[in-house]
Amino acid sequence: MIQLQTLRRSFLLAALVGTAALATSPAKADEGMWTFNRFPTETLFERHGFRPDAAWFDHVRLSSARLAQGCSASFVSGDGLVMTNHHCVHRCVEELSTPAKDLIKDGFYAKALKDERRCPNLEVNQLVSIEDVTARVQGAVKGLSDADANKARKAEMAAIEKACATTDDIRCDVVTLYDGGIYDLYTYRRIQDVRLVFAPELAIAFFGGDPDNFMFPRHDLDSAFIRVWDGDKPLKTPHHFKWSKAGTSENALTFVSGNPGRTSRGKTVAEVRGWRDHGLIRRLIWMAEMRGQLVEYARRGKEQARHSKHVLFGIENAFKNYHGESDALFAPGFVEALKTTEDGLRKRVAADPALAAAHLGAWDTIADAVARGRALGVRYSLLEGAQGYRSGLFSIARDLVRAAAERPKSNGDRLREYSDSRLPGLAQGLFSKAPIYKEFEIFRLTFGLTKLREELGVDDAAVKAILGDESPEQLATRLVKGTKLMDLKLRKRLYEGGAEAIAASKDPMIAFARLVDEPSRAIRKRVEDEVEAPAQKAHESIAAARFALDGTSTYPDATFSPRLSFGVVKGWTEGERVVTPFTTFGSAFERHTGSDPFALPKRWLTKRSSLVPTTPFNFCTNNDIIGGNSGSPVFNKDAEIVGLIFDGNIHSLGGDYGFDEALNRAVAVDARAIIHALTELYGAGALASELLGQ
Repeated sequence: MIQLQTLRRSFLLAALVGTAALATSPAKADEGMWTFNRFPTETLFERHGFRPDAAWFDHVRLSSARLAQGCSASFVSGDGLVMTNHHCVHRCVEELSTPAKDLIKDGFYAKALKDERRCPNLEVNQLVSIEDVTARVQGAVKGLSDADANKARKAEMAAIEKACATTDDIRCDVVTLYDGGIYDLYTYRRIQDVRLVFAPELAIAFFGGDPDNFMFPRHDLDSAFIRVWDGDKPLKTPHHFKWSKAGTSENALTFVSGNPGRTSRGKTVAEVRGWRDHGLIRRLIWMAEMRGQLVEYARRGKEQARHSKHVLFGIENAFKNYHGESDALFAPGFVEALKTTEDGLRKRVAADPALAAAHLGAWDTIADAVARGRALGVRYSLLEGAQGYRSGLFSIARDLVRAAAERPKSNGDRLREYSDSRLPGLAQGLFSKAPIYKEFEIFRLTFGLTKLREELGVDDAAVKAILGDESPEQLATRLVKGTKLMDLKLRKRLYEGGAEAIAASKDPMIAFARLVDEPSRAIRKRVEDEVEAPAQKAHESIAAARFALDGTSTYPDATFSPRLSFGVVKGWTEGERVVTPFTTFGSAFERHTGSDPFALPKRWLTKRSSLVPTTPFNFCTNNDIIGGNSGSPVFNKDAEIVGLIFDGNIHSLGGDYGFDEALNRAVAVDARAIIHALTELYGAGALASELLGQ
């Protein structure tokens, strides 16, 4: 499962880097997460004999989609039908469930349009256009100090986004590429009326559970279908992928369009070491403890297990992901090899007097920023990152408090997440009808406050102010039981009432959000001024040096913006073990043990005789993907769906740092498996017909 995790923050320089050659020389093999406007068409033709034209790229871009909550997707019919992963809509399915009807356990299928159920928090984005705004952004910071440049840069980006997003159904993001070497304006169509159409049982969507996660062979129907609506009818989507009836085969050319979340293949060795030796270790310890706490919480009862499952799901996935990163970073000679490559680039820069004078000091600047980031990082994570009080109710309270403070300011002076272009997304979350479970809120808030006291110490001024004479559990219980923020009408009154309403509010969670806001903002400002600002300016300098030496012959790091990769259906060899690229329905039954997580759903067992055991189930390719590519379509040169990305193999966990064509593999649900399951197991013939264009 490779859904984008949002736990890391770039200002802490908690980034990882891979094969540093990626930053200094053209990509090799079937490698790269390419932007649509800088795709290596000639390289594709040289390697695979296919040269797509502009119309092909436009169609693929408009047929692709993004879930703003951290996944990829695609339009697969002319009536707004969208395909993604089950784990990408897991939270929606859980929120639509009740104690009497567990849709996570039993699955869901809307036989008619009237039966489709709106997801409280999903937003679908369709990339409409890309515009280079580098000159505007870089021009706004010329001659300024690091801190002033950082502020001016954000203000200019906010101004560009505001001018672009003229209505709430348009989303505009200025995307930083090549570590600030290029800034592109991405304009999206924003759709927030998203309804659930189909989701299978979790037992088959995540068959094999955590033991099989990031492994292959796999046997998962990790697929789901949602639909975007326009008022009282499905949205018309003339650009959509057709469905391949023939499927794919070994060595066949494949494309993946999606939104890889974050890679750090262009980061410096100082950043790699800083993250490996400090941030990563702390993150793994925190996640391991949180996972254990969540497992114990789920044992309180059936209902507790149901409503906490999506959080445990995400923590387990992230923990395994970070563990894989740890293995890669601590591999003998790995960082040393990166240093050799980085030293080579620095020598090339030093050999040119003009480049040396302008850019050679950037690496030392970043090293200094990493050191400052280490000193400030824990405090930032706990306070501004809300690790010390992470809960749904606190998030609502913080957004209400900060929106009241930020909205009266000019757009360029606000915190980025409260700029005009971000407000529609903010409002969707604030006014969501998703259920909130107070017992779970107390549990999560207690854990966070306990870690806050543990890591900052009982004598820390902020800890004293936050806890007072209460224990973490006492404070969490008082806040959650006393708050009225479960009431949507109250949230709207507070939001619309602005600073006056927030100041007058006696709600304990609002009061708590006001209390922690000052120390949180203080550490944020220090990090932005002392870490983010000099590091960003230095990265722009390194990017300029690279462009001068090599141009844009490689792809930029992933930024959770639309990318396109190419590859082939391909297994791999590991020692004497040969891994073939396909699994089948028959091999899924061979893997069935009857005990979780290797227990097939009841309907699969009772309807086994109706299934064709040789039907392909999952397959792997050498497409270059990373977290955020969950839900990405796999398609052929005719823009026909042949699969659905849902994971990578264990070797792909090093994908943050670099791409190993021999071992890195993307894992997908076969398109033929989806149709076979819909028609033979789920009585969803109408949905299958819509996919097949019948």
